Amino acid sequence: MSDHFSLALGIGTQNMAGDWLEVFYPQPLLNPSAALVAIFADQLGYRGGNQALDLRPDQCAALGKALTDGGFAELGALADQFQHSTRPLVVTLLETDEAPTTTPGAYLKLHLLSHRLVRPHEVVLAGLFPLLPNVAWTNQGAIDIHELPQRQLQARLRGEDLQVHSVDKFPIMTNYVVPTGIRIADTARVRLGAYLGEGTTVMHEGFINFNAGTAGTSMVEGRISAGVFVGKGSDLGGGCSTMGTLSGGGNIVISVGEGCLIGANAGIGIPLGDRCTVEAGLYITAGLKVALLDEADNQVGIVKARELAGQPDLLFRRNSQTGAIECKTNKSAIALNEMLHAHN
Repeated sequence: MSDHFSLALGIGTQNMAGDWLEVFYPQPLLNPSAALVAIFADQLGYRGGNQALDLRPDQCAALGKALTDGGFAELGALADQFQHSTRPLVVTLLETDEAPTTTPGAYLKLHLLSHRLVRPHEVVLAGLFPLLPNVAWTNQGAIDIHELPQRQLQARLRGEDLQVHSVDKFPIMTNYVVPTGIRIADTARVRLGAYLGEGTTVMHEGFINFNAGTAGTSMVEGRISAGVFVGKGSDLGGGCSTMGTLSGGGNIVISVGEGCLIGANAGIGIPLGDRCTVEAGLYITAGLKVALLDEADNQVGIVKARELAGQPDLLFRRNSQTGAIECKTNKSAIALNEMLHAHN
């Protein structure tokens, strides 16, 4: 067996028809060795390609022994634990990084992101949405939407409290993985598939979508939309927004460089270079006309904001007297309050 893109043992939830609703992968692997893949080929009959193979509990003991004997003790110990499962089991093997074709395959790619094994835009997610069923996420686990009324009735008859926390295609990230060195005030606001770098703090109004996130040491009090990646040391103020490719950004990949500040209730529809500032309440869209100022605050030209995309050391502001949008060199370095991040 040649080298593969990813491999993982998973435990999940299926509906009454046997369709996968969600999958939890405790130890997803990136670029597993040929020797490891060969063990799964021998034990489960895997013959290559991107597949999600059903795994029975009675197969787990032999699989665990083969993995341990082959030098993969940690994965072998996981397989041993799986033999006691009362929930559906799966082995997902991705030979290549192509558009996912199964729900377990889609969930594996989301896990790779949240486990920090790949960064946003480093994994193919085309066609992801149709593979993620819309699920009722409850205190009793994932429930198929069409099966929810009967489950609610059964819970009432048993005197149980069935709480529906959300109805969504994406679950809460922290129900699957909690990356090291982070703080999240409201975990419901971070989806599985988000990438949170070491030192990231997400406050109550902060939100991070899938295939998006932070490189590290950022204070997030605004929205990081799908596809947006924020560089180290950048701050997103309360209620601010970053325009994602799913919500009007088109083919433009929005990103935020290092050491940037997007003020409260501000927003961006263009990529920002390093050390840029957008003042509070100002939303910069690609077609917005921006007056360029020199060091003496004299206007030297007018451009569309997209022409400034990705350029470093810019300050975007609104003239309080004329209302004109202005841009000049950002002379003041934006330093995060170290106390906010000192105890992650």
